[in-house]
This record gives sequence, structure tokens and C-alpha cells, in this order.
Amino acid sequence: MADLLFRLQSDLNASRKAQDKPATLLLGTIVSDIKNREIELTRDLTDEDVIEVVRRGIKKRREALEMFEKGNRPELAAIEGAQVKLLEAYLPGGPSTDEIRAAVRAAIGGGAANIGAVMALVMPQFKGRADGGAITKVVREELTKPG
Repeated sequence: MADLLFRLQSDLNASRKAQDKPATLLLGTIVSDIKNREIELTRDLTDEDVIEVVRRGIKKRREALEMFEKGNRPELAAIEGAQVKLLEAYLPGGPSTDEIRAAVRAAIGGGAANIGAVMALVMPQFKGRADGGAITKVVREELTKPG
């Protein structure tokens, strides 16, 4: 069993004992998603597989948060924001912005001239470690620099 899955299950049990309903619901959902992914892959999951499922959960909740903010529902947006923070605690530390920027500059220096080309070169380097949105932001900054 992946260490991260074990940690999630332990935290789920602790939240049940503490009767923390929001955390129990969130962690229960994530553990369920992980088990479904394990069935889908028909093998034991690695920590990388578990991290991928947690990242998907974070992405879903960020999208919901954005929709609630657009729909002027701050109370629901706050709940989604809290869930994102809770799930982010299970992710390993990501690369720094400087590390991403160096990779983006190397890709641009290698001849990539548009966002798609740069992303195609940079994304594999940070797979599972960095959010695509953060990388895209750096790519846009670097491509729009006068230069």
C-alpha cells in the first residue's frame, strides 16, 4: 500500500473519531476515488498514482470554487477553498517558480516560440510536481517579455 494512501486513511479515521464531518466527507471521497483508480488500473497504486488522484480532487474543487465565486456564493466558495487547502497538505512540495522559469527559458532558448511548444517541452519535466496553470502563467510571462 502506498504510504500516502495509508496516511489518508489514518487521517480519515482520526477525523471520524473527532466527528469532524467536513474532513471526514472530503477524505472519504478522496480515499474512495483512490480505491476506484486502483480497480481501474488493476494493480496496487504507487504514491505517484495517489498524488495524481489527489491533484485531480484539488483541480475539481478549484473549478467549483471559481464557479461559486462567479455565481456570488462566497459561503460555498469558502468551503471549496478550505477543502483545497486540506488536500494540498498531502502533496509533496512542488518546484519553485524560479525552477519553472529556468526550464521555460531553456525551452524558449531551444527554439520554442509559442505557448503550446513551450508547454510541450516543459510539462514532462514537472509531471506530478507542478500545476499546469502555474506553468502556463510563467510561460506567458516569459513569452511576452520584450526581448
